[in-house]
Amino acid sequence: MPSPTHLIYLPLHRSPSATSPVLPSSFSRGCCYPDVVDASKSLEFLKNLTVESLMKALEERLYVADRELATALYIAIQLRKPLLIEGEPGCGKTEVAKVLADILGTELIRLQCYEGLDASDAIYEWDYPRQLLYIKMLESRKDVSDIEHEIFSERFLLKRPLLRAVLHEGPVPPVLLIDEVDRADEEFEGFLLEFLAEYQVTIPEIGTIKAKVEPITILTSNRTREIGDGLKRRCLYYYVTYPSKEKEMKILKLKVKGLSESLAEQLVSFVNVLRQRPDIMKKPGISETLDWANALMKLGAKELNREVLKSTLVCIVKTQDDLLRIDVDSFQSFTGRQG
Repeated sequence: MPSPTHLIYLPLHRSPSATSPVLPSSFSRGCCYPDVVDASKSLEFLKNLTVESLMKALEERLYVADRELATALYIAIQLRKPLLIEGEPGCGKTEVAKVLADILGTELIRLQCYEGLDASDAIYEWDYPRQLLYIKMLESRKDVSDIEHEIFSERFLLKRPLLRAVLHEGPVPPVLLIDEVDRADEEFEGFLLEFLAEYQVTIPEIGTIKAKVEPITILTSNRTREIGDGLKRRCLYYYVTYPSKEKEMKILKLKVKGLSESLAEQLVSFVNVLRQRPDIMKKPGISETLDWANALMKLGAKELNREVLKSTLVCIVKTQDDLLRIDVDSFQSFTGRQG
C-alpha cells in the first residue's frame, strides 16, 4: 500500500491577530487504492489504452458505445480534460461514468446537480453541531486558540464530492461525475468553471488544497437550459441522441438475456415510432426500452399484443397526456402485427 501523501498547501493571507492556518499532518487525502495488484492492472490498462481497447472494455460491461463516444472518452482520459456529454434523458450519459469507473477499478465520485446547489453542498461543510458540542466540552479546560485550532480540523469537516475528488490519493485517478449540470444555477456553473481549471479548493481555516491526481471528469446535461460558453470551452463535447434501431437491438440482446428476436424487434419498432411523433412530449429513452423488455420477460410475454401493450405502457409513457395520445387499438401501425 503506498504511504499517504501530504497535501499541497498554499497558505492564505490572514491578519496578524488571526491564527495561522496549519494543515494537520494527519489530514487524509482520502481513498488510497485498496489493492496494489489491481491498481497495477488499471495503471497498465491506462498506459496501453487505445480507442479499440476502450470500446472492448465498455462492451464487456454491456455498454454499447459508438466509436465517436469511445474516442471522446479516450481523448478526455489522455488529455485529462473534462468531457461534457449532452443529450436526451435515458440515453446512457450517466452510465458512461459508472462503467468507466468499473473498467478502471476506481472510485466513482458523483455530484448530483439541482437548482440552488452551492459550494457548501459541492465542496465541504463544517459539522457545526459537533463543533458546538466540542466547544462546550473543552471551553473550561483549554485556551481559546487551542480550541479554534482543534474544531477547524479534519475530524469536523464534512467532505462533499468535489473535495473528495481533490483529496483522492490514487494512484488510479477517480472518475468524477457531475450529473445534470444543466439543473444547477448559472452562478454554480461559474464556480465549476474555476474548479475545473485548477482542480483545487480553498478552505479558509486550512488553506488551498490542490489535487495530486486529477480526476477523470464527466459532466452530463439533459439540455433543460443552455450551458454557458465558458464551461463548454473548458470541456470536450459529445452529444448523445437516441440509438439507431440496430444499435438498440444490440443493447437489448446484451442487457436482457432470453429476449426473443421477434419481441425485441417489436419493442424497438414501437419505441422508435413514439420518438418520431412530435405530439409525444416525454419520449422514451434506452433506459425505458430496457425497463419495458425486462418487465415483459418477468410477465412471460411472447409477443406485443393489444393486452400486453395496454398493461405495460407504464414502462415507457411518463405523462397522462402522452398516454391519452397513444391509441392502443391501432398499435398495428407501430409493430406491424395484429392484436
